[in-house]
Amino acid sequence: MKKEIHPESYRTVVFRDVSCDYEFISKSCAPSKETTTWEDGNEYPLIKLEISSESHPFFTGKMKFVDTAGRIDKFNKKFKNFGIKKDEEQDAAAE
Repeated sequence: MKKEIHPESYRTVVFRDVSCDYEFISKSCAPSKETTTWEDGNEYPLIKLEISSESHPFFTGKMKFVDTAGRIDKFNKKFKNFGIKKDEEQDAAAE
């Protein structure tokens, strides 16, 4: 491995999966502006995750519908008229 390319500022942080409110504690050098109190009474930096092993279908064995920040509504609004033009042209050609 190359020397002096890995960060040295690892610290204990709490990771929270916001889709299922699962928390775990680990070491990381990722920046965080939020903090939380862990079970031992100490305060640690908090890093929020959208998905973890507790909510990912590969690990849970079941599909879980997660709509973060209205992504599905945004997608449906963006593509609601997609494909309509071709259908109308085909109907007109058939008549």
